[in-house]
Amino acid sequence: MSATVSFRSIPRRRREPAFVRSVIAIALNGMRSFARLLKNRRRARMLAAMDDRMLADIGLNRSDLRDAYAQPLWRDPTDVLADRARARRGSRSRIADAPVMAPGLVPDDGFCQPRTDRNARHTI
Repeated sequence: MSATVSFRSIPRRRREPAFVRSVIAIALNGMRSFARLLKNRRRARMLAAMDDRMLADIGLNRSDLRDAYAQPLWRDPTDVLADRARARRGSRSRIADAPVMAPGLVPDDGFCQPRTDRNARHTI
């Protein structure tokens, strides 16, 4: 018996051209960024519901929220808020990193002892 082997053509999946895949990727990225923009606007709206004390704890104030919402609709308002909070935090840390001019434990040369001829309650 002789075995016959037939090579049938196996149907291949058609591959989309690279152009179609890149258009789909661009559309998906656009939809993702739009969804992220809506989510961040919702979060910024939650910040607007907070009182001034709570905003100050975060490092923001009402004018920061107004400035963030003054941006065009296609810009993310949380970028403005994050920049403002980061700027305030940075200026605070620069002040905190400044050297502290505390008095030394050893008196300077110009130090004079208080007079001792007064009563104890008048001495410094």
